[in-house]
Amino acid sequence: MSQRLNQQKIDDVFNRRKAKSSEPASEQAVPFDFRRSDRISKARVSVIQFLYEDFARNLSMSLGAYLRSFVTATVCSIEQLKYGAFLEGLPSPTCVVALSLLPYEGNALMEMNTSLIFPILDLILGGRGKGGESSTREITIIEKSLLDTVFRLILNDLKEAWKGVAAINFQIESIENDPHMLQIFSPNEAMVAVSIELHLGEHSGMLNFAIPAMNVKTIGQTFDQQWMSRKVQPTEAGQARMLELLRTVEFICDAQLLGPGLSVRDLLALEIGDCLQFDCSLNQKVDLLVNGTSKFRGKITSGRNHRVFAVSNGE
Repeated sequence: MSQRLNQQKIDDVFNRRKAKSSEPASEQAVPFDFRRSDRISKARVSVIQFLYEDFARNLSMSLGAYLRSFVTATVCSIEQLKYGAFLEGLPSPTCVVALSLLPYEGNALMEMNTSLIFPILDLILGGRGKGGESSTREITIIEKSLLDTVFRLILNDLKEAWKGVAAINFQIESIENDPHMLQIFSPNEAMVAVSIELHLGEHSGMLNFAIPAMNVKTIGQTFDQQWMSRKVQPTEAGQARMLELLRTVEFICDAQLLGPGLSVRDLLALEIGDCLQFDCSLNQKVDLLVNGTSKFRGKITSGRNHRVFAVSNGE
């Protein structure tokens, strides 16, 4: 038997549907990986790369001057990885330095391969930068003391590089030969690792830095405010060099006597023999256009059988 609907039932159906459609829609759940919540943005990674490239250039000059040897430094990579993975990528034995980040909390790491340590020690002691045959042994306490000045020089350049973002006073806390002896971070701690390749005469090796991503985020509040908006003021030497480079640049100059306008209708109606009358006098000022832009005002005069443009001060 078919069921017949009266008007009351029909109204109830429409009212329930209307009430259901007026309810606020539930928000769509967005997946979130809590294990990667401490990763920094690509924009800040680019800033860090630019920062360490500046550090590498300064280090090449300062370290080369101190050791009286030819030194080059090149940024190889900037990665975001776990502290455990960073340690696994370090050789052993090596030279690992724990750093403080005053006035910020936390620590950072600096690692220099022994393939660089022993040539540097040889140069400090008056040698010619040899020492590759002893690169597989650990560094002694006396050798660590000799390296103190070199490490402080590196940290001073690092402080200057970070100065545009934040004032960080990098201080040495401890020096170890085995990277696994410095268990100052959890193996799952997210780190920003920077690898710099150093060439010292015939020897080469890596200089690695690692700073916790959470510290970069804390310091990163000033990235957009100070670093991105910072304007580099040109030096007098840079301005002089730019002026010297521009002296030989050629421009297109036009001297034009600007008069009244002409409609397209009149222009199309022109025939041979027609004359155009402009409200211009011979003493009227002429505009000098440089690459199509008006830059000077003056007048056309004669000089040595040539027409010349004389720039005037007034209008």
